Amino acid sequence: MTFSHEMTGDRDDLPGLGQDRCPRDVDLHRVWLGVAAEVWRRRPGLVERLAGRALRSPGLARALVTTPSLLPGWVIASAVVLAAGMFATLGTGTPFVALFAPAVAAAGIAYAYGPGIDPAWELSQSMAVSDRMVLLARVLAVFALNAALGLAASAASGTAAAVTFGWLVPMTAVSALALAAATVTRSANAGAAAGLAAWAITVLSVHSASGVVTTAVASSALVVPYLAAAAACGAIAWFATGIPKGTS
Repeated sequence: MTFSHEMTGDRDDLPGLGQDRCPRDVDLHRVWLGVAAEVWRRRPGLVERLAGRALRSPGLARALVTTPSLLPGWVIASAVVLAAGMFATLGTGTPFVALFAPAVAAAGIAYAYGPGIDPAWELSQSMAVSDRMVLLARVLAVFALNAALGLAASAASGTAAAVTFGWLVPMTAVSALALAAATVTRSANAGAAAGLAAWAITVLSVHSASGVVTTAVASSALVVPYLAAAAACGAIAWFATGIPKGTS
């Protein structure tokens, strides 16, 4: 009897699991080795070595640098979107960067960690590092990067200081909502959709009520609601990631 047959046979004998959940022709051990090889086959680069020293954990550093929304393609796409907002702001005077930045951050946060889109997800389930620690490191890195890109684009477009820094608070709230939705549903797509939809509804409803498109990012009256929403969504995400590994 081969190792794969032993694994699948044992799995089939477990109570409560259907026979179709694990086909007998699937070698789970080989699949696992493929996942591990995909994530760990390359040597650590400069950024990963520096992250490993700062975090004092090579595994956490590898999980950080393999974040989907920190890969070069995603970062370039985010920069392009914000650059387009910068040029649109210069041409029209409307602070599009302030309106785009929370949406870009929400999508990045949603795709920071989760099954289905992350090559390190399955491997992380066997790491000594907790899901919360991986999630915290990735979320902080993604948020900081998007905040830096947004501030640079906003400053280059000559936007007023109140608007330039005003979108950081709603960006925090929308990002927290996207993170909460992603962790609860275990779907990055659902998290991104929730964050983008919530921000679009907020901007349109506030603009309809005030007649000013920048109200959603410049109104001091919205700071407390934004912070309350961020705190609530953060608590939901914290609770969702507290579920033991291997359970749903």
